[in-house]
Amino acid sequence: MKISYQWLANFIELKESAEELSNKLTYAGLEVESVELYEAFKGGLEGLVVGKVVECERIPETEKLHKTKIDIGTGEALSVVCGAPNIKTGLTVVVATSGAVLYPSEGEPIKIKKGKIRGEVSEGMICAEDEIGLGGSHAGVIELEAHWTAGTPAATVYKVESDYIFEIGLTPNRADAASHRGVARDLKAILKRSLKAENQVAINTTLPLATVVVENTEACSRYTGLVMKNIKVGPSPEWLQFKLKTIGLNPINNIVDITNYVLHGWGQPMYAFDFDQVKGAEIRVRNAKVGETLVTLDGITRKLDPTDLLICNDSEPMCIAGVMGGKASGVSESTTSIFLESAYFNPTPVRKSSQRHAIKTDSSFRFERGTDPNMPAQALAIAVKLIEELCGGVISSGVFDSAPEAVAPFKIDTSYSYISKYIGKEIPSETIKEILTGLEISVTDTGNGNFTALVPPFKVDVTRPADLVEEVLRIYGYDNIPLSSSLATNFLALHPEKDRDKMQKKLSALIAGLGYSEIITNSLTTPAYASLLGKQEGSVEIQNKLSEELGVMRQDLLFSGLEVLRYNINRRQQNIKAFEFGFVYKKGEQGKYIEENKVGIWVTGEEQSDTWQHKSKSTDFYTIKQAIASVLEKLNIQKYDLKPLSQKLPFSEGMELWVQGKLAGTFGLVSQEVHTLVDIKVPVYAAELNTKALLDAYNNTPLFQEITKFPEVKRDLSLVIDKHISFEELKKVALKVDKKLIAEINAFDVFEGKQLGEDKKAYALTFTLVDKTQTLTDTVIDQTMDRLIKAYETDLGAVIRK
Repeated sequence: MKISYQWLANFIELKESAEELSNKLTYAGLEVESVELYEAFKGGLEGLVVGKVVECERIPETEKLHKTKIDIGTGEALSVVCGAPNIKTGLTVVVATSGAVLYPSEGEPIKIKKGKIRGEVSEGMICAEDEIGLGGSHAGVIELEAHWTAGTPAATVYKVESDYIFEIGLTPNRADAASHRGVARDLKAILKRSLKAENQVAINTTLPLATVVVENTEACSRYTGLVMKNIKVGPSPEWLQFKLKTIGLNPINNIVDITNYVLHGWGQPMYAFDFDQVKGAEIRVRNAKVGETLVTLDGITRKLDPTDLLICNDSEPMCIAGVMGGKASGVSESTTSIFLESAYFNPTPVRKSSQRHAIKTDSSFRFERGTDPNMPAQALAIAVKLIEELCGGVISSGVFDSAPEAVAPFKIDTSYSYISKYIGKEIPSETIKEILTGLEISVTDTGNGNFTALVPPFKVDVTRPADLVEEVLRIYGYDNIPLSSSLATNFLALHPEKDRDKMQKKLSALIAGLGYSEIITNSLTTPAYASLLGKQEGSVEIQNKLSEELGVMRQDLLFSGLEVLRYNINRRQQNIKAFEFGFVYKKGEQGKYIEENKVGIWVTGEEQSDTWQHKSKSTDFYTIKQAIASVLEKLNIQKYDLKPLSQKLPFSEGMELWVQGKLAGTFGLVSQEVHTLVDIKVPVYAAELNTKALLDAYNNTPLFQEITKFPEVKRDLSLVIDKHISFEELKKVALKVDKKLIAEINAFDVFEGKQLGEDKKAYALTFTLVDKTQTLTDTVIDQTMDRLIKAYETDLGAVIRK
């Protein structure tokens, strides 16, 4: 948002420099991102002066060039070569002296240097309009009126003005500061200086009211307007054009410029309709009908939605309320009568229409954040007075006002001690009262250190005692609050024995140590992902969407990570390992929202590149499984189950992780349907784990175990089993047989073939046996293996291969 120093000075007396003001505004919460010098003519016409042509003679053997002598008031005539067709003795001209820099209407700046042209000395340049940025004409040199004295700066002739422009990064909660008057209100409290008195403008008329019908009073709680005739549309005066240009607006015509002047000056958006184009001479504020369209000022035909609030005539739309007007009813050079609108529109419908039609205007920017509901009538009166003065307009109707009663201020009951407590410093009650009063928040003491604050409606963000704390603190100054060497609190938090943040930090270090890169992704995502998984009913939809593509909160981390992989794969980064801790969101029972923290892990490409020592190895299911095993080991989670997937998507093959009887996550090969939707053409393995389930099972007490003094014994066993039996089931059966002696079980070969049968597979297993109290004997080892074989044959129908 651009704010002009000179324009601010219309509302409050300013003694400070632009730089000083910039610092004060920033410390008060209106961050000034830059301060720039604005000049009506770039360079301020420095080095350009009025000159009198005292001699002018054609240079021989040239068609256009003349050598001239120019009096510039120094007592010595300047020699200048000029090729303009209108150059002659006696002209009063604009001369750029040696060293001056010209900023033409088009092209790069030109520095004037003394030199020779066709053998003649030239010590400057006689300027045309386009050469100094005054216009587009290059027909000849500028001819000034003869009364200008030689040597007069050109800046004086053209009344060159300059200004300092603040670029303020306005936060969404500071709608009250979205105008010059709004910023001046903050300066009033910061500088302890009164605002300048404004002329109380009133519209006194007994004429019949304009015909206006407000159908949707919820979306438009106040609508004011009147008709003016005898309008003469034309260019605005220089002072008005200059003000608009300083903040980056192009003057259009006097009517439109006045509405923009009121908008940026007082924060009230306005709109003027060509009243001759208002069919039936009736204004109707209603929602769009099915199938209605509107050609807006930008020339685009827009299909309207029934939720769009419109300003219509008796039969058709003329404007999307608070967003953009229609082309047919806009003010043009032929306009002679107008209907002038000033209203308060509810932020929500304006925001929705703005997003739906992808239109961003100065009006929608303010309505979306909340304008002052008490300002429409005052702004209307200011605009009417200017139209009378600058456009010759005459009021031809009474003022329609759908809600003339002022909106009452908002009451907040609190205490001075509350303010001081939350600021962290004892601030005198008089200081607090002075700051709030300076911000136009009236304070009434109610006894015992308590008070009632009456907050004006334009401060839409101040609704709680905590908001009053923020108001006081930003004016009092954050830098005025000392920080002690030892911070303390009057509340002792009960820190949980198992802290999720500490666990996350530990796991982040572990997974990064395994070669994975941490990523951070957006919580907003496309609804298509939830639709693919059949979860659309659980989607948390954003009310004020940035776009349809980012219309819902994500229900899982999988797709966010896949989008990151796609971005990198498309840029020839093929071997990727990534992980992220993030929140997911869904709708629960009775419309309640559920937020869960999860960790996502993704791998694709080669796990190991080709070297002279090792052949390349692609990532596979066991790559992701090993990452999960490392996580479980780090958290000392020893009891867990791996079960087959209960649903097909989003993995085509994989497993579920169950911890303490709860589903803690899933992992596996991402399905082809998901690959297609995200547009990834290489296999990706992924995992998504619920950090709460991991935290519940997390044993944060380190486990120590003495290394056994007795030797380990290894025995191999080969068996044929049904295909559907997993390695996990083999482990479970073995641990039932002898959990004490069997320390480890590994599969070193898996075989499937016709000779085994279609539904069979062979496992070759290695069992590591150890007794921590004594050396194992052959008898004990053989007995254990015999029990293992019998259990496999009985429980799993295995055939032992010898």
